[in-house]
Amino acid sequence: MTVAATVAGISVEVGEVDAREAVLRASPQVSALPRPHTSEGRQLRRWLTQLLVAEKLVAREADRLGATVTDATPGVDELLPDSTARLEIGSIAAAVLADPIARAVFAQVTGDVAVADDSVADFYARNPRRFPRFTANSGWQVACEPDLAAVRPLIAAHLLGAARRRRFRMWLDQRRADLVWLAPGYEHPGDPRQPDNTHKH
Repeated sequence: MTVAATVAGISVEVGEVDAREAVLRASPQVSALPRPHTSEGRQLRRWLTQLLVAEKLVAREADRLGATVTDATPGVDELLPDSTARLEIGSIAAAVLADPIARAVFAQVTGDVAVADDSVADFYARNPRRFPRFTANSGWQVACEPDLAAVRPLIAAHLLGAARRRRFRMWLDQRRADLVWLAPGYEHPGDPRQPDNTHKH
């Protein structure tokens, strides 16, 4: 069979990409997908290849790190609480984190990330109304600017989540650069060298 990619020397066969695409095309959302054999259809296959590669890479790294799923493994909504979080980590990493073993790897890779008190204070100074408090005023709930002490835990959690997602994305990108080879036609969708890339500057 033809190889679409390798992960640490282990092949990702074109048949695996075909199978993943077939599952998508059998879903109720098929009308939202690009037609096969078009530029957009080839880009979809490149994206699916990236997803398969990332899944295999994370599974390999889970073995290497000794990561296991436990009761303490974070949920996907904890790591990706909103659309902004999904955008900042990227679609491939977000999709991979649907798997509990990937979230266990995330926990290991990002376990030492911390947020400095100065960063919390700086964020508050730049965004004093980001986490408003509400008070009753003549029967209305009125937003007011809280003091730093009241919102410090919320800001710290917000910054920590963003920092952990950034660390995981950078780690995954580096491991991919170190261990992954992509065959022609299966490059990253955003690779400017491949002919279907439409993102121009």
